Amino acid sequence: MGAAYRLHELGYTNFQVLEQNSYPGGLAASFVDHRGFTWDLGGHVQFSHYAYFDQLMDLALGTAWLQHLRQSYIWIRGKFVPYPFQNNLRHLPPEDLIRCVKGLIRVRNNGHIPPANFYDWIVQSFGDGIADLFLLPYNFKVWAHPAKMMSHRWVGERVAAVDLERVVENVISGRDDPGWGPNSTFRFPASGGTGAVWKAVAGLIPERHLAYNTAVRQVDAMRRTIRTADGAEQAYDILISTLPLDVLAQMMGEDNLKTRASQLKYSTTHVVGVGLAGQPPVHLASKNWMYFPEADSPFYRVTVFSNYSPNNVPDPSRFWSLMAEVSQSPFRAVAEHSLIQDVIKGMLATQLLRSEGEIVSTWCQRLDRGYPVPTPDRDEHLAAMLINLERDEIYSRGRFGAWKYEVANQDHSCAQGVELVNRLLFGTPEMTLNYPAVVNQAR
Repeated sequence: MGAAYRLHELGYTNFQVLEQNSYPGGLAASFVDHRGFTWDLGGHVQFSHYAYFDQLMDLALGTAWLQHLRQSYIWIRGKFVPYPFQNNLRHLPPEDLIRCVKGLIRVRNNGHIPPANFYDWIVQSFGDGIADLFLLPYNFKVWAHPAKMMSHRWVGERVAAVDLERVVENVISGRDDPGWGPNSTFRFPASGGTGAVWKAVAGLIPERHLAYNTAVRQVDAMRRTIRTADGAEQAYDILISTLPLDVLAQMMGEDNLKTRASQLKYSTTHVVGVGLAGQPPVHLASKNWMYFPEADSPFYRVTVFSNYSPNNVPDPSRFWSLMAEVSQSPFRAVAEHSLIQDVIKGMLATQLLRSEGEIVSTWCQRLDRGYPVPTPDRDEHLAAMLINLERDEIYSRGRFGAWKYEVANQDHSCAQGVELVNRLLFGTPEMTLNYPAVVNQAR
């Protein structure tokens, strides 16, 4: 959508968007269940690293945005602790607090040791106390892959750094310190969920350029043609693909690409929505989302989705809603047949629900590819695949097209399309794809 909008903005007319779904946006989509509750495909929020993206969002939705101050927490040791965890250790039981602070002091005294993987980075950055209590179990629940199987190079702004003096001062003064993060403020559509954003962006592009319900089944790089599910064949000069790289490799049938792609890892995400009667309890009334590292729940994150917009429920005077995310992989099994009930049990155990009697609606969606996992050899395989594809004028971009989680948010993904068009037409560099750290520190 970013590439298509940029081409249209520049007055370029010879392009076509093929979308297998009946709607735009991919994973940034929304659905309304049988009771009138709106659900996103995950806990999306709108924040940005790009002035261009902000302008596009303003153009798409105008004033139909709600502004929020982030209120995020971690459920741990039977209570909600403000995020980021290390800045709010004062809420922990004394024995946990002491262990966490001692771990931070040991890390500082040990100096810098180059980490070999994400596990090492966590322990060497935060100490064994915070690692064992929060970061290691939480990250396993998110990624569904052991931290030792992951690179640390993606981290950047995604994980809050440690300021030991600030940590100790907060403990001594008894002060909450929730202010860190690139999304400390964010906005959300007043109506229609995140999917409304991309429907509005699509509405800025002439309909003749957009073909929905058009799934691609085969890509022939030599002949520069694609074949769609209905058997039709279309030629192209340049192909921009947001297909997952492993799927694209299968469609192309090239052994080298398929071998490389088989080394790329991902997790599956299950999104479970629970529509509720009444009003949220006082302790959830202002919260946006919460993290869950412990074993008393199957989910890693829950969003109080009705707090994002009152229009996410059929009648905000009578209903509210919770939306949970559960990861799955060969390393983390999920009982899909009982998932909704398991999520409800977890919500009861973590004081999100008072009783099952509140529930008036449930909704569940399985996202086969939820997170592209940044394994240590990811960059090696990506570089080889992208170079190979570009020789045939195929440019793979987006969350799973570029397989870079560190630049896979909505703003990043849109920018990848915009920047690619600028590169192809004007020769300007693709900053988001090639320099994630620079982009993520820009704003």
